Amino acid sequence: MDLKGLRDEDLISLRADVEQEMRSRGLSSSVGEIGEAVAIKYFNKTPGLSNLKAAPHGTKNIDALSRSGDRYSIKTIQKAHKTGTVYPDSENPDRQLFEYLLVVKLDPGFNLEAIYRLSWEQFLKIRAWDRRMNAWYMPVSKKHLESGECVFIREVGA
Repeated sequence: MDLKGLRDEDLISLRADVEQEMRSRGLSSSVGEIGEAVAIKYFNKTPGLSNLKAAPHGTKNIDALSRSGDRYSIKTIQKAHKTGTVYPDSENPDRQLFEYLLVVKLDPGFNLEAIYRLSWEQFLKIRAWDRRMNAWYMPVSKKHLESGECVFIREVGA
């Protein structure tokens, strides 16, 4: 489909139609939810990785659970230089919130580029505080990503 020939109004209308159709099919159009679904699917089809199930909608900081009870927080990046936020426990700021953080990297076409897995302890070493959001995040850099385990990386040209 050649989108360059569309007028601005038609392009906006097309986007609204696509989002409405996605909702009717139960598909998400948010980068974060797409990344969560991609990560869960990848883990479940890959031997040697934990089988994951999506956490109940609205569960704070937890996006997936393993059969063994490990909690996974999944953060998706596309163009960003930091992950989404991780909100501390208001009663106990030192409380462990998850066992693993998955950083899912998607390209502009929403194709999987990489998945990195960091333990809670690894996250604690590199997290940064977002004063505006009153929450933690992970600055995204090659060094920080490689401080965890690279679970998947797309080969160049693939």
